[in-house]
Amino acid sequence: QVQLVESGGGLVQTGGSLRLSCVASGHIFRLTGMGWYRQAPGKQRELVAFITSGGSTNYADSVKGRFTISGDNAKKSVYLQMNSLKPEDTAHYYCNVEDRVVFEYWGRGTQVTVSS
Repeated sequence: QVQLVESGGGLVQTGGSLRLSCVASGHIFRLTGMGWYRQAPGKQRELVAFITSGGSTNYADSVKGRFTISGDNAKKSVYLQMNSLKPEDTAHYYCNVEDRVVFEYWGRGTQVTVSS
């Protein structure tokens, strides 16, 4: 059974930085990508950033230039460096891991709160 554990969330002031980490345990047949999603109260879950096993990245327009995703396939880990945080970045952030593209696993998330 695959489990994902996120860490690194917290409370930060506008303009501050946080680094989220996610580590997967259990057997992943073929890791094809890892990503971060977020969900704010009353809103749908949205993609923040995604990285394929080959290193290609994709970002939401709202975080481009501020957030950086990185991954370590061997360690089944994914990271999200978040700089210049804004109050609108406040949300619960979830880690996602893809196995053979069609299977995916989710962590329980970590809360990020940005105060104005």
